[in-house]
Amino acid sequence: QVQLVESGGGLVQPGGSLRLSCAASETIFSIYATGWYRQVSGKQRELVAHINTGGRTNYADFVKGRFTISRDNAKNTVYLQMNNLKPEDTAVYYCNADRLGIGPEYWGQGTQVTVSS
Repeated sequence: QVQLVESGGGLVQPGGSLRLSCAASETIFSIYATGWYRQVSGKQRELVAHINTGGRTNYADFVKGRFTISRDNAKNTVYLQMNNLKPEDTAVYYCNADRLGIGPEYWGQGTQVTVSS
């Protein structure tokens, strides 16, 4: 029911920055939690960052201090600011929405991030 569209991916050099955006089809006030996941080619999908309706955030250890998740409720959009990117950050990044915290969950189609010199 909730549609999510990611954008902002692309090719960036190591040490560079990107900002990913996730536009939701309804107000994110109605969604308990939103987050970003990533999937390296041939690997399982993993949590990158998460934010709930109270603004509480959670980050995977491998991005702490480098990535920041935020949301703009007026724009129904969740962002992932990625700084000091590393080649191992190369992956498809997916937006996730969890309406109640226990489901239902929704996923976007993903946006490719490639970090290479």
